[in-house]
Amino acid sequence: MAVKRMDNVGIVVENLDAAIEFFTELGLDLEGRAPVEGAWADGVTGLPGMRVEIAMMRTPDGHSRLELSRFVAPAVVADHRTAPVNALGYLRVMFAVDDIGDTVARLCQRGAVLVGEITEYENIYRLCYIRGPEGILIGLAQQLDQPPVRKHPLN
Repeated sequence: MAVKRMDNVGIVVENLDAAIEFFTELGLDLEGRAPVEGAWADGVTGLPGMRVEIAMMRTPDGHSRLELSRFVAPAVVADHRTAPVNALGYLRVMFAVDDIGDTVARLCQRGAVLVGEITEYENIYRLCYIRGPEGILIGLAQQLDQPPVRKHPLN
């Protein structure tokens, strides 16, 4: 097997403190925060003189991480934060939540904006997209309770 697991998803932000607060409100835990620079960092990114501050956020189940990065050098060269949902390339991060209505309400108090509306897919999920800090597109999904499977009376 070539892949053991997906380690993390990285998002570049301007305001690292605000992003940490937002994703903490969503339910992620700050695992660590540190500056990153040096020859190894230059080599892996292909950006000579790279200096970045990162914060690693961990999901409550401990299986996934979100790496938030604020570049000090070199300067950011592109901005995709307002790209629509059908744009090519990185688009969004999707999180499973217990209560989508409560989650959206709490995140909107922290500046999130609902992109469309909260919709339901085949009585299985309630779904929506929000724009979080700096316009980051975030998907939220709440699995709806499924009725228990009934056994046939003869089984």
